[in-house]
Amino acid sequence: MRLWLSRSSEVPLREQLTTQIILGIVSADLKPGQRLPSTRELARRFHIHSNTVSAAYRDLTREGWVEHRRGSGIYVRPLAPGAPFDAKLELDGLISAFLQLARSKGFPLSEVQSRIKHWLSLQPPDHFLIIEPNPELRRILMTEISEATSFPVSGGGYDACADGARLAGAAPVALYNHAEAVKAILPPDWNCLLLHSRSVPESLRGESPIQAEALVSVVSCWTDFLQWARTILIAAGADPASLSFRDARQRGWERGLRSSALIITDTVTAKHLPAGCRPRVFRIIADSSLAELRNFRDFLTRPAAAPAAQKMGP
Repeated sequence: MRLWLSRSSEVPLREQLTTQIILGIVSADLKPGQRLPSTRELARRFHIHSNTVSAAYRDLTREGWVEHRRGSGIYVRPLAPGAPFDAKLELDGLISAFLQLARSKGFPLSEVQSRIKHWLSLQPPDHFLIIEPNPELRRILMTEISEATSFPVSGGGYDACADGARLAGAAPVALYNHAEAVKAILPPDWNCLLLHSRSVPESLRGESPIQAEALVSVVSCWTDFLQWARTILIAAGADPASLSFRDARQRGWERGLRSSALIITDTVTAKHLPAGCRPRVFRIIADSSLAELRNFRDFLTRPAAAPAAQKMGP
């Protein structure tokens, strides 16, 4: 994973490190169980004090993102056993294991096929249910998924996981960092599709360098978006004095935006910008996760193939 650190920034190096490592984990740039660079290695690479790196690693350990293995180093913390890990299930392996188990129990193939058809005939999910406790972020995720999949989307907090009426006909979806909390609340045997966030390189890919002294406005209805963008832009070399941050939930947030050389915003706020503004939209969900949701939608909506004609006997 690539890191950007700005030693002349008003954002503490410790915060720059922790923010980028967390983004690396939730975007899958850093995999569960992956060993992170040692304190000495990072300190030497960026010419910073080793105490700064140690403090960042302590923060990440305390918050549950990484774990310290005595004598080995710092590793990305795997999800708890039993928690859903990724939407990419090994489907062929699961089906094969199921068929082998069913045959070993003495069930004839015809009965297995009949029961599978019965389960497939039950109502499939007809919408995604975004499980996200923060209402502003939930709106952004719902908008991104709706635009990317053209599939019905609803949303709710953790309470939606235990609400049978809310779960009916739903395919639960949540960000990767909520996996354990959602798994603990969902009814038994329910799975949740997990979303990875966009990595820093993915967010900056194809973007032109920010011109020196150009006024850059960052606008969002989600306050963490403002903090995330601030840390990333400054770490990438933007002049802090040229950055303006606006909470789109406050009155008058749109005043003077047209004078900005660049406006960075989210998918929800972008729809409410004054006419004439040309925003650069930073999306939250990784392209790979949106592709998986589209594939899941296609699987649910694809018409069933017509049964093959049986050969008639003589």
